[in-house]
Amino acid sequence: MVPTMVLVADDLCDVHRKKALRGLAEAVADRGEAPVVPAFGSGPEVNETVRSTEGPIAVVPAFVAGGDLASAETFARLDLDGRVDACPTPPLGAVPSIVADLARRLHDSGWTLGDGVVLAADGANDQDERQEVTDVARMLSRRLRSPVQVGYLNGWAPTVADAVDRLRSGREPRVFVATWRLIDGADVERLHELGATSVTAPLWPSELVVDTLLAQHRLAKARLAA
Repeated sequence: MVPTMVLVADDLCDVHRKKALRGLAEAVADRGEAPVVPAFGSGPEVNETVRSTEGPIAVVPAFVAGGDLASAETFARLDLDGRVDACPTPPLGAVPSIVADLARRLHDSGWTLGDGVVLAADGANDQDERQEVTDVARMLSRRLRSPVQVGYLNGWAPTVADAVDRLRSGREPRVFVATWRLIDGADVERLHELGATSVTAPLWPSELVVDTLLAQHRLAKARLAA
């Protein structure tokens, strides 16, 4: 039996997030590889959706590690006690194909060697997620053959604004922001107010995101079958 993919994210108080998340869920379902149930909303709403979905289920975060504080907190509070037919997966992190796509987006936005780069993450309470952000920055730096600074929108220092200002006041008058977010939303709009030369769009829409979420589902399917 093919496990149902339950996509989890917080979509409260943000019309852009709601629209983007539903578009992502539809794109995954359209592949026809697995049934998809969106579990978007508040913590209680997400838990209710998970509880009411018949197993087996693969519970997949619809966000990147360190890229969505609200969704990470919702995912951490999921109640899967007693659900032996449920397999949660980690959020997407330092996936080579996604980092390569991020580098391509920077090049397409006009970045050239010598320009500054800030990887803009959201923040999280999980040290593992912070390490994932660090790993993404290192991988991106190797691809660009140029330093990449990390900045956070919420919760951690340095802030994205601090990182952008520091680079602009140094030898990098042009600073590009690489958005480490899966979907669009109000927080992403804040990045455009920081005076950077350019800001890349969130990772979705991209077929690579769908590919990687389905890869997560296959791993969960194998674990459930073991």
